[in-house]
Amino acid sequence: MTTTALKSEAPAEAPADGFLARLGKLQSVWILGVLVLIVVFFAITGGTKFFSGQNLSYISQNLAVLAVIGVGMTFVIITSGIDLSVGSVLVFASVISAKVMAAVGGTGFGAAAIGVLTGMITGAVWGWINGFLVAKAKIPALIVTLGTLSAALALAQVITSGVDIPISVTTLTDIGIYDKILGIPALTFIALIVVIIGGILLHRTKFGRYTYAVGSNEEATRRVGVRVDRQLIFVYGLSGLLSGLGAVMYLAQYSSTTIGGQSLTNLNVIAAVVIGGTSIFGGEGSMFGTIVGLFIPAVLQSGFIIIGVSPFWQGAALGVVLIAAVYVDQTRRAAALRGARSQRAGRKPARKNRKETQ
Repeated sequence: MTTTALKSEAPAEAPADGFLARLGKLQSVWILGVLVLIVVFFAITGGTKFFSGQNLSYISQNLAVLAVIGVGMTFVIITSGIDLSVGSVLVFASVISAKVMAAVGGTGFGAAAIGVLTGMITGAVWGWINGFLVAKAKIPALIVTLGTLSAALALAQVITSGVDIPISVTTLTDIGIYDKILGIPALTFIALIVVIIGGILLHRTKFGRYTYAVGSNEEATRRVGVRVDRQLIFVYGLSGLLSGLGAVMYLAQYSSTTIGGQSLTNLNVIAAVVIGGTSIFGGEGSMFGTIVGLFIPAVLQSGFIIIGVSPFWQGAALGVVLIAAVYVDQTRRAAALRGARSQRAGRKPARKNRKETQ
């Protein structure tokens, strides 16, 4: 085969690499299609109630805290790790924050600021512990975060004797219940800012590139000079920090700690991140996909309530979507691997033929 013949065959493969073809392969795009179908279904069956301002505000409020935690979880899963402790860290951080605000006293901005800072620092400390044990002690992330899940929740229950702590800092609770920014509920607006910052950090900074690199090939990343251990500690620390912020947001929304209400928070966030296209094998994911994945359980919960279906069906529907998303991810990865092997196999004869033509 001549060089001219090889060149003439190249354009035939170009369309497969076009923008629309690449777009169609993105799992987040397919999940967005699923979300649109769910919205259309509830819009038809639920009538005007589904698109009412009250319902949309309800969805956004429920989504706000999960979106903040989901940003940190996206970074963790891209490194091929997992953080099962986010729900318990949220509970513990909310307890410490509530205790500190009660000790400080007052209902104004100062007490609220101290509570927010305390919650975020508490969460970051738990995240640092997770990252240190994963990166330095080389304990699998599943085991580490399963252990801190139990430890953080147990400590919160010891401190409070299992009784929720109410807060009276009106500056904070007004943000969660009454305040709006540009017509958007304040908690939703805060979550939107966190998501945008998280997206920039993931897709436009060296920190984000290193996160992808660690998840793609940790050993190769280490060999090119990246401090993998430090990167992992920072990633888990970020997840803990955002869990602490989520704790304060829950305090603002409910005016109380929610010790018994976070048992499924970690699973809901992990499911949403994976459904949105972040690969459990690491090295792949996007902030856009995470948000799309988070909208699915929020819309399902709201839609089932409107049409009178038991909310317990939400778990079944979410489970089906999660299994389907992981299956699609595995299938896509297997196809990409086969394609890479066939390309390598095809290049060897091509090189040999080019030598013969010379």
